[in-house]
Amino acid sequence: MTDTKKSIHGEWSSRFAFILAATGSAVGLGNIWKFPYITGENGGGAFVIVYLLCVAVIGIPIMIAETMMGRRGRQCPINTLETLTEEAGANKNWHYLGWLGVVAGFLILSYYSVIAGWAMAYVVKAFTGSFSGESAAQISTLFSDLQASPVQQIFWHTVFMVTTMAVVARGVQGGLEKAVRFLMPSLFVLLMLLVAYAMTTGAYMQGLEFLFKPDFSEMTGDSVLTAMGHAFFTLSLGMGAIMVYGSYLPKGVSIAKTSVLIAGADTAVALLAGMAIFPIVFAHGLEASAGPGLIFQTLPIAFGNMSGGWLFGVLFFVLLVFAALSSAISLIEPAVAWVVENYDVDRKKASIGMGFLTWVLGLGTVFSGSFFEKMDYLTANLMLPLGGLFIALFAGHVMLQKHTQAELALDNETEYVVWKFLVSYIAPAAVFLVFLHVLGVFG
Repeated sequence: MTDTKKSIHGEWSSRFAFILAATGSAVGLGNIWKFPYITGENGGGAFVIVYLLCVAVIGIPIMIAETMMGRRGRQCPINTLETLTEEAGANKNWHYLGWLGVVAGFLILSYYSVIAGWAMAYVVKAFTGSFSGESAAQISTLFSDLQASPVQQIFWHTVFMVTTMAVVARGVQGGLEKAVRFLMPSLFVLLMLLVAYAMTTGAYMQGLEFLFKPDFSEMTGDSVLTAMGHAFFTLSLGMGAIMVYGSYLPKGVSIAKTSVLIAGADTAVALLAGMAIFPIVFAHGLEASAGPGLIFQTLPIAFGNMSGGWLFGVLFFVLLVFAALSSAISLIEPAVAWVVENYDVDRKKASIGMGFLTWVLGLGTVFSGSFFEKMDYLTANLMLPLGGLFIALFAGHVMLQKHTQAELALDNETEYVVWKFLVSYIAPAAVFLVFLHVLGVFG
């Protein structure tokens, strides 16, 4: 199929462009905002080990499967699943898997954009010296005032969504690729600058110990679920992003090798974020388990009380905005691609329409903290793992072996057998067992 079928949206100009784009999709608020606070809430090093195992044993095999399905279908996830289901002679209900991914990405972006808007607001606050010399109570009030102000949140939510859709409207090479070629190198440079600063805080080794020294007494079944859910969230699995990016991948590029590189780069960013954040937290006597407000309520205290803090504050929140934008464009791309493929609408109009709908749904997070919590739990802990589970089952048991072998084109049979075993049995079993725990069947 892939010998003749091409995406109507175009292709990445090179393997490197795809790696940058997919890494940009994976590297986002999940790495810089979410990973540090959920690590802090779940005891540090033990959680990190479980998370890394989830990435290696579950995340990478499913990323390979999702990319492969995208390249073979060459369409948005919904249409790709319809095509692949027909090709395999399978039950037509499998096409709902495409809908699950597109809807998950759409829902995630609705609240993701609001949080990215907080980061944009904090760039301005850091630049204008709003953190300088402020106490913990004053910083907490600053964040509370932002959350209590629908006008401020809607303004920044709007700015972020307009920026995102402006990129997506320009297409694969003209928009997505150009954006990540700037965003990803900038993100790595900013992150390394912050890690370098963390080394000077006097609490760098304490931060490393918290991040890498395991204490499994802190782990619970819910912690394992959180680690697995975050592996899906941070690798952009089960939300249609990797599948639609895979549909733009040129033939001949190794899916397996690029997937390992992407997962490795994404994990490195998450760990570097922890190495930058926790030393600053501990050096100033702050709480690692501060929750979602960790980077908005604790780090500004540190930035406001250190030499050159305004500069590092600006750098950190610019980094956060860049990371959020690189992911946001991939979250909405599957929905935009679906509209373009199924209706007589050009990419610009499709981007405006889907962006507006996402913006409207985001108002729920603006006006209700419980709405955000429910959306986050629904998507990260339920929809994404479910999507990953069905992707694994589809790639491992529904697609014909000759088709998966042709797409992956692995160097030897052993590599294919290992992937097939992991994606067919290990990954689905792991996801299923964790779901049994969530449902209270055991544990």
